[in-house]
Amino acid sequence: MEAFGEYLARIDHAEHRERMEKVLAWVMEKFPKLEPKIAWNQPMFTDHGTFIIGFSIAKHHLAASPEREGIIQFSDEIMQAGYSHSKMLVRFPWDRPVDFSLLEKMIEFNILDKEEYSTFWRK
Repeated sequence: MEAFGEYLARIDHAEHRERMEKVLAWVMEKFPKLEPKIAWNQPMFTDHGTFIIGFSIAKHHLAASPEREGIIQFSDEIMQAGYSHSKMLVRFPWDRPVDFSLLEKMIEFNILDKEEYSTFWRK
């Protein structure tokens, strides 16, 4: 969690900070080979130098960004779980629990789909 200490300390809302910390700790525990880092002022995880997933905080939700392909792949499941999404992110409202099984699927998809990538982003 050391990589995210300064970022977490800047989150004013205690519940939002706790939720973000819980999600980041879960990713680190579930996917220990992913590298935690801060880029573009957001916590994210990479694998062999390629982006896997990033997180951000908004007024009404915690956002997870698995890139556009991750959204396309899981759009139906995201909607069935009762979450909304844009082209690039899933919105996990503060008043609802995070669906960690859905988050796990999105991360696993990106790890497998991008295992041959040598660039940070998909082309």
